[in-house]
Amino acid sequence: MGAGPPRRALRGRGARLAVAPPLGRVGATMEEYHRHCDEVGFNADEAHNIVKECIDGVLGGEDYNQNNINQWTASIVEQSLTHLVKLGKAYKYIVTCAVVQRSAYGFHTASSCFWDTTSDGTCTVRWENRTMNCIVNVFAIAIVL
Repeated sequence: MGAGPPRRALRGRGARLAVAPPLGRVGATMEEYHRHCDEVGFNADEAHNIVKECIDGVLGGEDYNQNNINQWTASIVEQSLTHLVKLGKAYKYIVTCAVVQRSAYGFHTASSCFWDTTSDGTCTVRWENRTMNCIVNVFAIAIVL
């Protein structure tokens, strides 16, 4: 039985793909982007601290404003991704961000992953102020070289 057609990533309406800026020369390989790391497993506490600092830097002192949401969410995911990549660990990262106006109805999210729990990991950061809630998810998938 054949492997079937190649899979392509689908992007929904309004989807944004956050990409970290290039870290090396043009044509550099992925191996060159990551130094060897003896640490086994994803360090969720380290990722949490990075993301929290990014959220504080973007949303700290702000009140909810619908006109700024696209800019805020893009800044949070791009800054978080850039700082995570700068750690130099052999991971591919996916960072998502949602910012909503606070209301009496609350805000609920869920995610599920099928991966190697000994090396891959996830981190969720919840942030809020008196006018808005922010949820950022980081998914880290180990690169096997």
